[in-house]
Amino acid sequence: MTSVQVQVRVPKKVVQEIDRWITEGRFANRSEAIKTVLTIYGEREKTREFYRTLLKRSEQAKKKPESLIPLDEIP
Repeated sequence: MTSVQVQVRVPKKVVQEIDRWITEGRFANRSEAIKTVLTIYGEREKTREFYRTLLKRSEQAKKKPESLIPLDEIP
C-alpha cells in the first residue's frame, strides 16, 4: 500500500497520551499509533454499517417472513 504523508494538528493532551502509549510499549512511534487508531475507527464504521444493514433486513423480514432463508439451508 502506498503511503502519503499528512500533517495534522491535534491537542497537546492527545499527543501526550500517544507518547504515553509509546513509553508503555504499545506502539513503536506516533505514526504507528495514529495509523492503528484510524484503522480501528474504520473497522468500527464498517461494523456500524453492517449493524444498520441487519436492522433493515430485520424490518423487511418482519413484513415478509416468507423471504427468510432458514440457517440450516445455508451451505
